[in-house]
Amino acid sequence: MAWFNLFSGPTVEKLEQKGDALGTAGFWGEAKLEYERARRKLEAVTDQDRDSLGRLEGKIAGTKDELAREHHQNALQLAVSGDFKEALDLVELALELTGDASLKETLAQQHQTIEAARAGEHQPTLSDPEYDWDPDEENVGFQAPDEQFSALCGTLPDPVRRAYLGYGADFKTGYLALNNGDFETAARYLARALETQNAADSYIPLELATAYLHLNRPEQARQLLETLLDHHPDALPAYQILCEIYWEQGAFDRAEALLASIPGELAASLAVFVLEGETLFQAGRFDDAKIFYRDFIATYGWDESIARALARTHEALNEMDHARRMYQEIMGHCSGCHSRIDPLVKEKVADLSFAAGIHDTAILELYLSLAQELPQKAFAYYAKVSRIYQTLGNETEARRFLALADRMAPR
Repeated sequence: MAWFNLFSGPTVEKLEQKGDALGTAGFWGEAKLEYERARRKLEAVTDQDRDSLGRLEGKIAGTKDELAREHHQNALQLAVSGDFKEALDLVELALELTGDASLKETLAQQHQTIEAARAGEHQPTLSDPEYDWDPDEENVGFQAPDEQFSALCGTLPDPVRRAYLGYGADFKTGYLALNNGDFETAARYLARALETQNAADSYIPLELATAYLHLNRPEQARQLLETLLDHHPDALPAYQILCEIYWEQGAFDRAEALLASIPGELAASLAVFVLEGETLFQAGRFDDAKIFYRDFIATYGWDESIARALARTHEALNEMDHARRMYQEIMGHCSGCHSRIDPLVKEKVADLSFAAGIHDTAILELYLSLAQELPQKAFAYYAKVSRIYQTLGNETEARRFLALADRMAPR
């Protein structure tokens, strides 16, 4: 317990790092909760760090968009299999989450298509945009608790989904509270549900442990998860949460032993490789982490989550040129396959280039693009645009963007 401060809990920086690690591993929901927890802690400080607050807001928005994209894909599969109600629930949940205008339009079209298919008019062709859509239509994004619970459960593996739907009212209340960030309520109702169910093979300990972790009760969370794994050795989220606990406590040998105990096929999954690399990173073994990530890419080929972890490791080693080139490579892969480039990756490329003295039009364009994608940080981007214009000898534009940055800066 010496590594935990039971009164103040983890720092904002630690929480943000946890969110980064979770996002790298593809645990977008958990990453969102960590970023929101960091934001609440930062907002409670009188002298707030506006740059950090803006960065967290951007990361929260990014995780929401990623969750919405997952729901979009899962809804597509559900609709193809004829499960229109659950597909619609997922689309509505995605609409609530995302702030991406183009994704909202895609989701609204998907909603119309599934509605039409459910009415028996035609089979769904979810990529076809030729449907009327009223952007002012009411209630498209509204979800009652039952619908939200059904939508959240719809994203789970079938055995887990069926179990969750059968756990009763206390579990539903606790699970919804957990996903809405109300951890005290979540812990109370989930503990009650666990006591009511009283089944050794229940999945409820996983959700209760998540609530306990957010309430800074790691020992209770650890005990629940270690017992859960006796009955569900394939429960990947349990390994992930236990690793977090061990990392926070500095018990890196326990994290390594836990990961070494993961059975067969699960041990070869990308998520477990990410946890193994993150354990090295959290232990401060940056050189080992770098070798681990490079070996993974050499053996298994390109993977963005591993590439991002490698770039972050280069930063930790103060190998900024290598980090910048890695982030540029990530951008190149996204452009090559015509997928969306994460604005946080763009920001890394821009900031590392700017710090290295690369003040050219390509970096200027990146900052202008970022100002559109992350408007809450536009003032900082415009200040750098002004500096770049000054370097390029365009004093008029330099003054214009500096004035714009000053007007937009928080007071």
